[in-house]
Amino acid sequence: MQHLSALSEQEFLDAALLEMLGTGLLLRKREVFMKILVTGGAGFIGSNVVDGYIRAGHEVVVVDNLFTGKKSNLNPEATFYEMDIRSPQIQEVFAREKPEILNHHAAQISVPASVSDPLFDADVNLKGFLNLLENAVKYQIRKVIFISSGGAIYGEAEEYPTSERYVPKPLSPYAVTKYCSEFYLGYYRHQHGLDYTILRYANIYGPRQIPHGEAGVVSIFMTNLLEGKASVLNHFPDEPRGMIRDYCFVGDVVKANSMALTRGGGDFFNIGTGQETKTLDLYEAIFEAVKEIKPDLQESLFHLSGQAARPGDIRRSCLVVDKAKRALEWRPETTLPQGIRLTLQWWLAEKRKKAR
Repeated sequence: MQHLSALSEQEFLDAALLEMLGTGLLLRKREVFMKILVTGGAGFIGSNVVDGYIRAGHEVVVVDNLFTGKKSNLNPEATFYEMDIRSPQIQEVFAREKPEILNHHAAQISVPASVSDPLFDADVNLKGFLNLLENAVKYQIRKVIFISSGGAIYGEAEEYPTSERYVPKPLSPYAVTKYCSEFYLGYYRHQHGLDYTILRYANIYGPRQIPHGEAGVVSIFMTNLLEGKASVLNHFPDEPRGMIRDYCFVGDVVKANSMALTRGGGDFFNIGTGQETKTLDLYEAIFEAVKEIKPDLQESLFHLSGQAARPGDIRRSCLVVDKAKRALEWRPETTLPQGIRLTLQWWLAEKRKKAR
């Protein structure tokens, strides 16, 4: 990473514009036109996917109840319905818009929350999804792109790093509902001919991330450092440097969603980097990136206080992505330092907008 301590914030923001062309955050347009319904399209990952689809020339409809999503994330070129995926009124959206593709990002995304309230988790992640699938069949959707969780459904996998050959052993209600949803897709394909592609995400981070969900720690660490606040390291007693995760930049995930429009029918794919990172190593990388633009950052913030792992946490997760490389013609291209830099640039740009 280029040393930036002598750069102004504006120079820092400008420095990676060309860099972003390779990350999925700036996609060039394609000729193929589709109408795509994206649930959760005002959320962190979903809104980035919406932007990518629109930049590629597609027409996009967004359904989001704004429970965790934000209106400020919405692309102005998308048609927006503020609606819960469990609502019977979702039928009106399908009938009016007649989308060809359903991209399903809406979900209850927190593992600890699923442990605290598994009934709510199942209500959103299963009943809500079934409501969408019933309408997808009724209104002749061509394909469903379903977002599953490679960071959770495999559990404490005996095959590590973990490929799609390994049979998932989910250890949280969130992971159970994601895996169960995959079986429902198999049923709907068998019974109704509804095509699908499943993307099993690793821990996704990047612009617009919220502090909840599987990779929310990136947002937490970055925000705390920029505000001069101390952070906490969740870990197991015998793992003082924290848990191992596979952190994948959201721009690369945008590309995977684009490739899944026409590839990978009836199959599931890990979407990650295949690179393992311990939580403390992640924090130290973020600390160094922030220090480059804030040379006066307190050195005391470099040290974290420890705290027990949360309910539902697993010790390690890292994905093999060779299958996606072959079948989707997709591969991760953004390194962790580069992704942290791009996320930091977004955070500074948002700070400037709010200050105006």
